[in-house]
Amino acid sequence: MRRRIAALAAGAVGVAVAGTAAEVARRRRVIARRGAGDSTPFGSLRAEPRTVVADDGVPLHVEVDEFTRDPQRGRRRSASAEEPPLTVVFCHGYALNLDCWHFQRAGYRGLVRAVYYDQRSHGRSGRSSKGRATVDQLGRDLGRILHEVVPEGPVVLIGHSMGGMSIIALAEQQPELFGERVVGVGLISTTAGGLDPHRIVLPLLPRTIGGQLATRVVSTLARGHRHVDGLRRAGRSVATVVTDLFAFGDDVPESYVDFVDGMLSETPFEVVAEFFPVFGELDKFDALEALQGVAATVICGTGDRLTSIGHSRKLHSRLPQSVLVECEGAGHMVIMERHDRVNAALDQLIAAAAERVDSR
Repeated sequence: MRRRIAALAAGAVGVAVAGTAAEVARRRRVIARRGAGDSTPFGSLRAEPRTVVADDGVPLHVEVDEFTRDPQRGRRRSASAEEPPLTVVFCHGYALNLDCWHFQRAGYRGLVRAVYYDQRSHGRSGRSSKGRATVDQLGRDLGRILHEVVPEGPVVLIGHSMGGMSIIALAEQQPELFGERVVGVGLISTTAGGLDPHRIVLPLLPRTIGGQLATRVVSTLARGHRHVDGLRRAGRSVATVVTDLFAFGDDVPESYVDFVDGMLSETPFEVVAEFFPVFGELDKFDALEALQGVAATVICGTGDRLTSIGHSRKLHSRLPQSVLVECEGAGHMVIMERHDRVNAALDQLIAAAAERVDSR
């Protein structure tokens, strides 16, 4: 009953934000797309790949789902349209890849211009040098992608876990972008600091060494990363159970667990180890000042065992204009586990960001 009341309240807020017949029509099309992800095989959503070269030469794999409908006329937008459409950029988390946005991509495809990319050393992107495996570098990578793929027009940035940290790093580096170009930010299962990194890496290690976690241990294991990868593959059944425990809060379909476990297992342990130390060093709460002038939504599951709900509540307290969405019982992969709730919250965020653009 609490969930139903919360859903009704969220819907009422969304209608208030929408405000116009055109926006209501747009939201109706979004509603019509709900459930599209469940009927689409995981990993099958693709677009023509693009390569953006980072400032240190690492190639970043990028895919763009173009906007195909005019929200006011319900038809394909003319190529000669005067103003570029709002673009939504999705930044994925640690040891995942752009496919993790499956339900968001299925829901928004064609309804908004959306950019998805693999973080350096993840997915189809090139490998980073060890010294560049930092949150600051991820912020610079995001800035590069905006420069190359979204050179003009308003932008909404949405980040999950490490992807949210990438957005906050960009805000620290280029605060002038926020409020002017970046008109909305979604921070999902993430933080600006105060994180216990040992909790994050637990699903990525064999069970036999999971209790010995420490930065020194991870660094030592990295020297034998091929052996660790072999143990992870050999203990796949155990790994799947651990993924279910740490990635999700409630019972989810087996296909969800297998899909996430596949992304985790495809990320070499050497990469896991390279990024691992940066989480304990993260302290970018001052950078949140740059986000004060944009529409912001903070989302987290109350059952998140990796970046607990307390982190999202702290982000919300530092962003008093933000909307906090707490998904009862959901875990770290709330973008899958509560994809309908997350998409509804993102739809309201996008609508609020678009309204800010229209009011200029």
